[in-house]
Amino acid sequence: MLENIGDSVQLLELASRIINCTKCPRLVEYRQRVARVRRHMYRDFQYWGRPLPGFGDPLARVLVIGLAPAAHGGNRTGRMFTGDRSGDWLFESLHQFGFANQGSSVDRDDGLTLEDIYITSAVRCAPPDNKPLPSEQDNCRPYVLEEIRLLQKMRVVLTLGKFAFDSYLSAYQESMGKLPSPLPKFSHGAAIDLPDGTQLFASYHPSRRNTQTGVLTKDMFHQVLTKIQVSLNMK
Repeated sequence: MLENIGDSVQLLELASRIINCTKCPRLVEYRQRVARVRRHMYRDFQYWGRPLPGFGDPLARVLVIGLAPAAHGGNRTGRMFTGDRSGDWLFESLHQFGFANQGSSVDRDDGLTLEDIYITSAVRCAPPDNKPLPSEQDNCRPYVLEEIRLLQKMRVVLTLGKFAFDSYLSAYQESMGKLPSPLPKFSHGAAIDLPDGTQLFASYHPSRRNTQTGVLTKDMFHQVLTKIQVSLNMK
């Protein structure tokens, strides 16, 4: 898909640099150890065990930002939000709203394609306890900044969780030099107009803990996606 559209060469070059990144020794050791040891149910699966680039439609108007790959999800399958409960939950909703051609995500060769959406994360390697260090987040920020630059049609950003929300605002400030005043605060369903015309939406992360405990329900997430569709129709 990337080979024939827009900034494909630059996106592919960026993806190659991300995949080969070794800036964070703690994350390198952890993701490689997880890939060697493997979870019992995936013992016959060849883990990806490397950093993950973003993926989706290079002409996307919507950028979705998560926290980091899951140790036995994206770190196993080689694609963000693929092979775990969070991804199944997310892609089912994106499919219902016309952003994905199917409602499940099993592996990176399962035929999933996205339309008008590009998915990335604040940190590109699976972190221990799902908690990246500030320095690790800083090391990954240039990748987010470059994706934002290359996604020239992007008008809407959806952040999944407070970590992604704060990470995007840091990237935005570095890129644009200013933030709204007062400083936006994370809350589920928030819709924030940024100075360059980008609209920032916030949602709780569709983690297994959040969805199983009812912190995030399908109706809550669908309300956010509905707001995004309304915003896109007005732009």
